Amino acid sequence: MEKRKTESADTGRASFQCMDAIEISLFIEKEGLFFYESAGKKVQNPKVREMFSRLADEEREHIQTLQEKSRYLQPAIASRSRPKEHLSRFISEELEGKIFPALSVSSTQNIDSDKQALDLGIESERRSIEMLQSLLEKEKKLDVRVIFSHLLVEEKKHLSMLQDLKTKL
Repeated sequence: MEKRKTESADTGRASFQCMDAIEISLFIEKEGLFFYESAGKKVQNPKVREMFSRLADEEREHIQTLQEKSRYLQPAIASRSRPKEHLSRFISEELEGKIFPALSVSSTQNIDSDKQALDLGIESERRSIEMLQSLLEKEKKLDVRVIFSHLLVEEKKHLSMLQDLKTKL
């Protein structure tokens, strides 16, 4: 227990637990899903629309996988429940609207072209990659690192797919 307090002081923030990493990943994936669904309705090019639909499907799969992991872990960690204030604060201060654009029904009207939608997707995936790399650099716990690493691989794949499509158009 004492070691955990020292780790927190060294990193300048409360150390994340496995469930925190799942919640952070779920937040990023849900924002990505909302972006790709919303932007996909605005694009004209069938290839861009198909790409956004594919990425939205992948985000749904990732969300389902993370939710299954969460349900699986719940019984094992129920006795170790702890306040979620630091996680909520981290999400609101570091993630909300800072990775994927804060798209609401009205703000999707700001997407004027397929190129702009692709650029927004590319920049969002880059920000997601940067955030995950930063989290990995600060995190010492292997289980938490594994969750962030898995999502990092997926985000890099999405970035590559979007960049490839952009060069082909």
